[in-house]
Amino acid sequence: MKEILFNEKQIDEIITKLASKINKDYENCEDIPVLICVLKGAAPFMHDLIKKLNFPMKLDYIQLSSYNGTSSTGVIHLKKDVSENITNKRVIIVEDIIDTGTTLNYLKDYLNIKYKPKEIKLCCLIDKIPARKVKLDADYVGYYLNESKFLVGYGFDYNELFREVPYIFVPDNEDLNKWDELLKKNN
Repeated sequence: MKEILFNEKQIDEIITKLASKINKDYENCEDIPVLICVLKGAAPFMHDLIKKLNFPMKLDYIQLSSYNGTSSTGVIHLKKDVSENITNKRVIIVEDIIDTGTTLNYLKDYLNIKYKPKEIKLCCLIDKIPARKVKLDADYVGYYLNESKFLVGYGFDYNELFREVPYIFVPDNEDLNKWDELLKKNN
């Protein structure tokens, strides 16, 4: 039986609290920040978050990958770069989860070296602390997860499946085996 970690109402409550913190920090900001969504997982989170922000902003997207199945490969691939000019701009990276921290650490370094933004802040829905391999702290965290659980739903995927599920759950081994069979049949 799968464990539901957050239902739709709980996710909305987390995002509302997170948006309140971000709004407080940017309510009197004279700069227009650029929110960069890390595709594909953070898309549902970003789209719900921006509806609750009350300051002018620009949106952009970047796509990186390092996962295969339930674990990180440790190898980061940049699949899509930002299209907005972020040089000397305030940037908020919007990510679904900080796991090992390797991908976001790479992304921060990459953006700082290539584009030289004025500042970079990190915003994540979930910070999975036990999985951290590099020192990395987010500026805005929706929820600290103190267990190393594999999450699916609300943008979190299993080999590109189930991002569309409106809640976040922990699949059991039966789920994973069933999904692997489904993927084999459809490759």
